[in-house]
Amino acid sequence: MSLEIILPFLKPIKHLLEAETVSEIMINPDASVWIEEDGQIQPLPGIRFDDGALLTGLEVIANRYGKKLNADSPIMNLRLPDGSRLAALIPPVVHPQPLMTIRKFTSREFTVVDLIQRKMLTEGQAQTLKIAVQHGDTVLISGGTGSGKTTLLNVLAGFIPTQERILILEDTAELYIRKPHVVSAEAQLDTHKSPIGFADLLKAALRHRPDRIIVGEIRGTEARVFLDALNTGHRGSLSTIHANSAEDAVRRLAHLVMRGSGGASLRDVEDECRRSIQVVVHLERVSGIRTIREIILDRHFCTR
Repeated sequence: MSLEIILPFLKPIKHLLEAETVSEIMINPDASVWIEEDGQIQPLPGIRFDDGALLTGLEVIANRYGKKLNADSPIMNLRLPDGSRLAALIPPVVHPQPLMTIRKFTSREFTVVDLIQRKMLTEGQAQTLKIAVQHGDTVLISGGTGSGKTTLLNVLAGFIPTQERILILEDTAELYIRKPHVVSAEAQLDTHKSPIGFADLLKAALRHRPDRIIVGEIRGTEARVFLDALNTGHRGSLSTIHANSAEDAVRRLAHLVMRGSGGASLRDVEDECRRSIQVVVHLERVSGIRTIREIILDRHFCTR
């Protein structure tokens, strides 16, 4: 699907939105424009929006998508027609102009061969992860922002057997899984409608006979529901989490689960997480290259 619905409101960056090599477009509150291209971030001093034009454009875009964007609701996240993600903050939380970031999913058609060629992982690591996914192991992918978590999840999901029913849950839809039986649901938090969070979606999804549950990112109280699902027969899930290492990913998941675990001790919850997740993959970005730094299999480290 084309971007024609938003291009009239973002004319100064139209060529960037259409450029296949640009993966991220960043417009700062000081009106400066930056891009990421071929793994490198650089400024584009020749691009400027007229005074007030970006704010007006974002308000119109929000309205087109049924979102709220005003002084009382100054945060917006949405998926663009081509699958890219737009995030915006407006005054009064930023000054003097809006902050906007568009992450373009130029990697949505990548295969495991592409990732090997880009040095994200080795052939041996690819084979290990392929076997794990096909076997029905639950895989948690960790890393920082822009480390390639979504890209790797997309590729690993390609190893799920074709006959299985896949339910994808995200706050802003980013995943593009090429399988015949895929159902996607998206949280609704910053819309004009009643808010529907991750935990609500996950509870509802369990009633629709999923063979695999893919959670775009675990970040809140849905972690408790997610772990309960893993412990009640829904193995083989794929998900991502922000963390600094593979072990840190397990600890962070445990802390998130604790928010909905009543009086359980952190140690008990962490043990539960370790029993429920068979594989943890940690990604890092070094000198513009996204790469796997660690893989934990059944609690044993296998590093590059």
